[in-house]
Amino acid sequence: MKEALPDRRFSQGYEWGLLALKSMTGFGAAGQENEDYKVHVEVKAVNQRYLDISFSMPRALNVFENDMRQTIKKFCARGKVDVNIIFHDKREKEATIAVDKSLARAYQTALYELGDFLHLTPPADVCKIALYPDVLRVREESRDVMDSREIVFSALERALEQFAAMRRREGEHTRRDFEPRLDFLAEAVERLSAFEPEIVERYRTHLKNVLGEMLKGQGIDEMRILQETVLYADRISYNEEVVRLKSHIAQFRETIEEEAEPIGRKLDFLIQEINRETNTIGAKANFTQAAKIVVEVKSEVEKMREQVQNIE
Repeated sequence: MKEALPDRRFSQGYEWGLLALKSMTGFGAAGQENEDYKVHVEVKAVNQRYLDISFSMPRALNVFENDMRQTIKKFCARGKVDVNIIFHDKREKEATIAVDKSLARAYQTALYELGDFLHLTPPADVCKIALYPDVLRVREESRDVMDSREIVFSALERALEQFAAMRRREGEHTRRDFEPRLDFLAEAVERLSAFEPEIVERYRTHLKNVLGEMLKGQGIDEMRILQETVLYADRISYNEEVVRLKSHIAQFRETIEEEAEPIGRKLDFLIQEINRETNTIGAKANFTQAAKIVVEVKSEVEKMREQVQNIE
């Protein structure tokens, strides 16, 4: 098993841990409590092209939202991140009772009208009228929660640490999945490269046999066959595509092992290039065995593409 890469500080200020490759999906939760407040924070994310942070929390904590966003950006650069904060203020609250006098008067008037209509005595007890909806309203005075900042951010950061750890673990699993696939691609490219001279030789032999049948009893112009073979070899040559494929595979391997920054977009680009070069080789290589290898390569590349979509 390969050793983990050393911890790095990133130029953007990110501090994501040991591995460059991280999943965009993750979950973390943490709680914090003191004599005044109780806080529980959950952070979860799924893959998305850009960073999108959404909060579900009491309105009183909106004052912290901008700083929370900056804290979250230290842990992730891409993905749809949902932050849910349950916040309980344990301090005693001052409360007042508001009386809706106009509504109480309206209830009274309506009751007297109903009493006259039904020939019944309407309620005259003020307590009974007070029980009707919205006559009395309890209002709790909002209190400043700025002194909850420390406990809120402590819970948030602990949740983010769990969240980041899960993303790193999933990223490491993905990296390990890539390694044998990259080995397969590298070996397949070598096999494709080895087939190219054989394809040209097969064509030269085929051309000579066809002309031999057509020109029975006549001499075969070897120079003409050579010229046609050279033209064909130039047309079907995929040596440049092989060279580029090897380079893309090597860059992919280096990126998942060494780069200390978000790498998902770069890997996505490399996957597209690998797929494009493979398609070109498939179009040029008019050879059954080569075509079979191309199909196998495309199958592996498609599996890698699905994995890359979830990499930050």
